[in-house]
Amino acid sequence: MDAAARVTSKGQVTVPKAVREALGISEGDEVVFRVEGHRAILARTPDFLDLAGTIPVPAARRNAAWDEIIRATRAARVAKRR
Repeated sequence: MDAAARVTSKGQVTVPKAVREALGISEGDEVVFRVEGHRAILARTPDFLDLAGTIPVPAARRNAAWDEIIRATRAARVAKRR
């Protein structure tokens, strides 16, 4: 689907109704613009609570303390650089 819109003097754009409907965007939703080359991609920002439980976590990693996770992640990055 292609849809056109005009940029105002304030840099604002009204997202066409067909695009809002296709993306499920409604008043108050947040969107993100990603620039790739000379194009911009508009996407609805997901509600992160809707994502809960969508990524499997190994049993050994469940209930780990955040400082432990951060420490392990940093150690893995350092090891990867070597």
